[in-house]
Amino acid sequence: MRDQRAEALARVLVQHSSAAKRGDVCLIEGETAGEPLLLAVYEEVLRAGALPIVNLIMEGQTHAFLDLASDEQLEWIPPPARWAANEADVRFRILADTNTRELSGIDPARQTKRQRATKELMEKMMERSAAGDYRWSLTLFPTQAYAAEAEMSLAEYEDFYYRACLCDREDPVAAWKSQSDEIRRLADWMEGKEEIRIEGPGTELSLNVSGRTFIAAEGKHNMPDGEFFTGPIEDSANGEVSFSYPAVYGGREVAGVKLRFEDGKVVDASAERNEGFLIETLETDEGARRLGELGIGANYGIDRFTKEILLDEKIGGTIHLAVGMSYPETGGRNDSAVHWDMVCDLRSGGRITVDGEQFQVDGRFVV
Repeated sequence: MRDQRAEALARVLVQHSSAAKRGDVCLIEGETAGEPLLLAVYEEVLRAGALPIVNLIMEGQTHAFLDLASDEQLEWIPPPARWAANEADVRFRILADTNTRELSGIDPARQTKRQRATKELMEKMMERSAAGDYRWSLTLFPTQAYAAEAEMSLAEYEDFYYRACLCDREDPVAAWKSQSDEIRRLADWMEGKEEIRIEGPGTELSLNVSGRTFIAAEGKHNMPDGEFFTGPIEDSANGEVSFSYPAVYGGREVAGVKLRFEDGKVVDASAERNEGFLIETLETDEGARRLGELGIGANYGIDRFTKEILLDEKIGGTIHLAVGMSYPETGGRNDSAVHWDMVCDLRSGGRITVDGEQFQVDGRFVV
């Protein structure tokens, strides 16, 4: 029997996140382990009168491609992928990894080459999304792999995950509309502000956000959601930041990351584990050493680190910084093939000050 919470999540994705409607072409994409949720989304898309296209990713497919592909193949963009970026109205991406460390043995240079090749697709999707011509939603289907990373049983992880998505509520779609009010309030408070100072253990960083837009993340693009974010002025970051949790990117875990910024650029980077991968990724292009995003987590229902950035960047009382590509709707202008989020926990001894006024202390908002 299919978990009714997965069916509730499908309703949230189709009715709230994407607002899919009759005639919309909807790409439904994910790993085969997520078939229960993929099928539930497919059914909801049909009920909405939209037009579904399904792209299933086989177990081991990504590893096989990055391991075996020639340079020509790594740089090749399949026509369906180009069509989806340019023409699809809605994209649902459902993560369902069965091995979260599958890519750990892949040469980072091959991953970097692939990222450069697909950069044009990311740029196009961001451009269309900012213009309102393209709706996209990212979520995951609970698997043993995610549960193991979070140090939970699968049943515990399912309860944790669906609760974070409000899928334990009688009407989860209505619950998300209500949950959005506080996120919008905080994002609105930030509008028109200039200097942000972030302080915590090993962290003292200043950023300028003058003229930039704060976006309230209300479950439209990510599920679960609960953050507000912007693109800092590209040459404004100064200081140091120590990231509290391992940063996972391209299937690799980099632990103990510390970055030092001068005039917006990373001038020193270190890590306790996989430092070489960190440095190589920062060398992808000029924009990879600058910030594309400052996000502030505000979902206090996500209270623990899970090694899955979809959840971890929303933890109430944390901030995350992304090196690389900006989201155009924030006014950010940083250009890169990279967008790598890293989380800093401010719940013990942390502080966010905005234009000299305390905004958050020890992970709790005080405005």
